[in-house]
Amino acid sequence: MSSSRLDQIKEEALLAFRQAANSKDLYDLKVKFLGKSGLLTEVMKEMATLPKEEKPLFGKRVNEVKSALETAYGEAEEALKKQEIEAKLAQEELDITLPAAGRPRGGAHPIHLVTEEIATIMARLGYALRTGPQIEKDYYNFEALNIPKDHPSRDMQDTFFVDQNHVLRTHTSPIQIHSLESESLPLRVIGTGPVYRVDSDISHLPNFHQIEALCVDKKVSMADLKGTITYFVREFFGATLKTRFRPSFFPFTEPSAEVDCQCPICKGKGCSMCKQTGWIEIGGCGLVNPRVFEHAKIDPKQWQGFAFGFGIERMAIIKYGIPDIRLFPENDVRFLRPFAGESV
Repeated sequence: MSSSRLDQIKEEALLAFRQAANSKDLYDLKVKFLGKSGLLTEVMKEMATLPKEEKPLFGKRVNEVKSALETAYGEAEEALKKQEIEAKLAQEELDITLPAAGRPRGGAHPIHLVTEEIATIMARLGYALRTGPQIEKDYYNFEALNIPKDHPSRDMQDTFFVDQNHVLRTHTSPIQIHSLESESLPLRVIGTGPVYRVDSDISHLPNFHQIEALCVDKKVSMADLKGTITYFVREFFGATLKTRFRPSFFPFTEPSAEVDCQCPICKGKGCSMCKQTGWIEIGGCGLVNPRVFEHAKIDPKQWQGFAFGFGIERMAIIKYGIPDIRLFPENDVRFLRPFAGESV
């Protein structure tokens, strides 16, 4: 009786699995035939009433039927899933004309943009780019630049001291000394990178960026310096802008000068950017002090040179009309997005 019932359940289940209309109906059939309270489980309960010698044979037959039904269920389930996917694809269409979801893109920081533009302009004049350590020896940051330990100009640069012999560099000028010591003359280099000073207000940051140029040759004069800076200003800010030079003092140059250019915003007419003067200070310059050459073991009687340097943040503020220097390190996407070519 039990064996014939097993065959009957098997035939019914196989037929039902093949005729199932969808995955839900198929699963309901699985519960009906193979579930804990299913038909096959009910038949297995009859094993207790069988003679002892028939139980092993009946148990084997139950396992064969169960295995066959589970295999048939798996095949039916796979076939139904495939049919349902094909039916869904037939009903749904992908509109490939719709624009894809936009992803925000990064862009170059204005400090990077200005640095790259300055380096490109100076490269046209034969200047090669150099970098140097940010933790610098006191010697290279000060003494080799004609700033001995008791020199009053040290008070002009509020310095982060790492220890007695090392500082966070206060300017990029040490790059000039490294280049003079390690490279052959004549020489044209620009040095760039971050610098550090104990200074923080609406117009200063404790960490900012500079770029400097150094030219060394047999015959170098203030006329060469002024011509180079004038060319650079016109290339960077605009061909019609004028430059002017005011006497100043730097220990590593002699003579020294401050460099002003006509305000690129108002073209010299006067505005809030230039404080109504029509001029903006952009950096310092001068002929290399002979003592700097002596520190680098270069004969100042044979070689001459000039150097000038600009603050990258200041150049970016002037070029792009940025109102506050503190915007540069904040990583505010509303400030940075226009420089990536996107609207705010």
